[in-house]
Amino acid sequence: MDLPFLRRGLGLYACLFLLFLYGPMIVLTILSFQGPTGGPQFPLTDPGLYWYQHLLGLTETSRVSQLPVGGSLVRSLTLAFMTTVVATVLGVMSAEAFRTRFKGAGPAFYLIILGMMVPGVLVGLGMALFSNLLGIERTWWGTAFVLHVVYTYPFAFLVMLAIFNRFDRSVEEASMSLGVTPAETFRRVTFPIIFPGVLSAMLFSFTLSYDEFARTLFTAGRDLTLPLAIYGTFSVEVYPNIFAFGVLTTLFSFTLLVIYGLLMKRFTSRNTVRFKGQEVEA
Repeated sequence: MDLPFLRRGLGLYACLFLLFLYGPMIVLTILSFQGPTGGPQFPLTDPGLYWYQHLLGLTETSRVSQLPVGGSLVRSLTLAFMTTVVATVLGVMSAEAFRTRFKGAGPAFYLIILGMMVPGVLVGLGMALFSNLLGIERTWWGTAFVLHVVYTYPFAFLVMLAIFNRFDRSVEEASMSLGVTPAETFRRVTFPIIFPGVLSAMLFSFTLSYDEFARTLFTAGRDLTLPLAIYGTFSVEVYPNIFAFGVLTTLFSFTLLVIYGLLMKRFTSRNTVRFKGQEVEA
């Protein structure tokens, strides 16, 4: 087999895959610089930052209404933060429990990951019908929040399960052999070591909740989250202001990734964990 030819073929395939993956984003970015009279098509007319200014309310009223970003954005960020906290805590606790064998571990495992396997539309519709049956008002901070946790919790659990599977128990045993309680050992020894995994679980939970549409559609009630508000805006006609908002949202996502990378670099660069004045190899 010609290895150089194979490497070139795999390199070409990787390039085509990246182009397919990021091509729509490149097109979206270009169209976001469309002029005031332009639309979602090429060629660009009078390119500029008009639609970014329109999105931020820095231009005069035009033929296009502004995106309902304000309240819906706050609700989405709040919902994503709430979901991240609860799903990550549940994921860490569940993965910690699965470190030891217990009766019913198999059914419990599949019951946990069921939340990520069931179609979101069916779960959302089921929650809406169940809420109506019990007379519970559907709200983004209530019924939608429950479904977001059910959806993101399995991802956090699987991430932490992989982290704990590579965890060296001798570190904890060394700590407890010195008379330290299990709770203190987890706080001072275990948690600093698994913290990069906790960051990964948090990132998964936040992004999945922030972008979730199907499970929120039937359960958010009258107060819409950002994906629902955007869908209601461009369901009739698409304007370049949605492209500008997409670019800003992508920049926000990249900012989260940069912060995540910096935190990961900081904590993974530590080769030792200090415990009561002594160093235990991590």
